[in-house]
Amino acid sequence: MDLEARSLQPNVKAVLLAKLREYKSDLNNLKSEHKRLASANSNQAAQDDLLESGMADAMSVSANQRGRLMMSTERLNESSDRIKESRRTMLETEELGVSILQDLHQQRQSLLHANDTVFLLLKVPYRLHLLTGKFEGKDERKRLMRKGGRKNK
Repeated sequence: MDLEARSLQPNVKAVLLAKLREYKSDLNNLKSEHKRLASANSNQAAQDDLLESGMADAMSVSANQRGRLMMSTERLNESSDRIKESRRTMLETEELGVSILQDLHQQRQSLLHANDTVFLLLKVPYRLHLLTGKFEGKDERKRLMRKGGRKNK
């Protein structure tokens, strides 16, 4: 995801990278909390303390841990949903960009063809002059050339 986000346009990239950093931070926090809880549960001394303090305390600690775990799982699921939505938005944006580029390419081709046609039409009076010895389209040719009928290379 990180590589995909970095290849996007700067305005979209900044937003997605910030969200990605946030999600990575959340994930690291959850992992460290999970390790802490797992080590606390595996620690025999901690278990003995819980048993000695009474069953009511053990139940409340267990319920507290379960509640925190459920909250963490919910946050992780929400983060996953946000990442999926961001990816969907990114793909839609990419499709739109490809479509726009294709349209621009077609428009460029049309403009080049029109430019070539105008250039060829400007040459016709000159070629007639060579054949007939008369040059009747001189004024028209000059008018078209002033309007930008020259072929740009």
